[in-house]
Amino acid sequence: MTDAAQMPVVGMAGGGQLARMTQQAAIALGVHLRVLAGGPAESAAQVVTDVRVGDDRGLDDLLAFADGCDVVTFDHEHVPGEHIAAVTATGVPCRPGAPALAHAQDKLVMRDRLTALGAPCPAYAPIPADGAAEAVEAFGAEHGWPVVLKATRGGYDGKGVWVVREPADAADLVGDLVASGVPLMAEAFVPFRRELAALVARSPHGQGAAYPVVETVQEDGICVEVLAPAPDLSGDLRAEAQSLALRIADALDVTGLLAVELFETEGGGLLVNELAMRPHNSGHWTIEGARTSQFEQHLRAVLDLPLGSADLAAPVVVMANVLGGDKAAIYPRYLHVMAHDPAVKVHFYGKDVRPGRKIGHVTALGEDLAEVRARARHAADFLRWGSAMGEHR
Repeated sequence: MTDAAQMPVVGMAGGGQLARMTQQAAIALGVHLRVLAGGPAESAAQVVTDVRVGDDRGLDDLLAFADGCDVVTFDHEHVPGEHIAAVTATGVPCRPGAPALAHAQDKLVMRDRLTALGAPCPAYAPIPADGAAEAVEAFGAEHGWPVVLKATRGGYDGKGVWVVREPADAADLVGDLVASGVPLMAEAFVPFRRELAALVARSPHGQGAAYPVVETVQEDGICVEVLAPAPDLSGDLRAEAQSLALRIADALDVTGLLAVELFETEGGGLLVNELAMRPHNSGHWTIEGARTSQFEQHLRAVLDLPLGSADLAAPVVVMANVLGGDKAAIYPRYLHVMAHDPAVKVHFYGKDVRPGRKIGHVTALGEDLAEVRARARHAADFLRWGSAMGEHR
C-alpha cells in the first residue's frame, strides 16, 4: 500500500482508454492506480501519475510492474496466461486470474466451457489446419450457410471475424488464413433480432451486481450506440440475461467485471456471442448513467470492497461512440456540441484522430428514448463530421 495514506495500489496492465477512465474512479475512491503502458503517449499515460513504461505482454516488465501492487488487473485480454500465473506466484493477486481470463482470450475455450455449463450458444466447431476448407464446407452442409469464421484468439471490433456466404468462398479465404497461422473455428450464422449486453461484477468473496441489460448497435463490426436499458425487453428476458451473466461469472471464477455479449434471436431467445472480463464499451454509459460506474465497480470488485449500486441514474441513457472523421481539429466542434446541448457529456480518449477510430464517446440522459438518442447521435456525428446527425450515415 502507499505510504502516505495506506491506500491500496491497483496495477492495471495496459495503457488504453479503459485504464484512462479507471483513473477517474480511482481518484474518487482514494485508490492509487498504477498503469503499465507501452509509452508516454498512450491514452492512460497522459492522465495517470504513476505510469511504468514497458511491455504489458512481457514477463520481466510485468513482474517489475507488479512489485508493490496490492492487486493487478487488466485493460485488455491479451496478457499471456502463463505470465499472469507467474505474477500470482509472487504473492500479488491478479484479478481476473489466468484460468478465468482464458475464456476471454480463446473463443474455442469459451465455447467449450459455456456449452458444458449449459449456456445457450450457436453451433460451433474447431477448424483444423489440415483440410480446413473441407471442414468449413462440412460445417455449412450441416448447419446451413452462411458460416461465420472466427479467429479463436485476438479478434475485436469486428476484426478476426469473416462471414462465408457459400462453399465456393471458403477455399481461398480459409487457405489464406491457415497459411497466415490464424487458428480458426466455425459458428452457425445467427439471424438475430438485435444485440444485447449484460454487464455484471463479482468480487472475490462472491458478491455480485448486475447492471440493466442494454442494447448495442453495431455498424461495420464496431459498436456505435448503447441504449440503456434495452428498449422493449421483456422482464423475463432481462432477468434471464442478468442471471446467465452472473452464473457465468461464478462458474468461471471471474473477479471484476464480466460483459456478456448476447444475440436476441428472431424466436425471442438468447445466445451468448462473446465474453469480456474488464470494463467494456457497452458499459461506458455508466459513468453518468448509473449510480456506480463500471470503472468504480471494477476497482471495488478487484479490491474485494462492497459493490456499489448498479441502478440507472435516469430512466433512459444513451451512449454514442465518437469515431474519427476526415479532420483532426475536434475542439471547434466540441464547443458547438457543448453549446447546443450543455447536458450531453463528452469523453475524449487522448488519441490521434484517424478515420473510423474510436476517439471518445458521448452520453445523454433523459426520459424519452427517441429524444435522448437523437441528442447523443447529434453530438457524436457533429464531433466526427462537423455537420448535423445523419448526413453521413
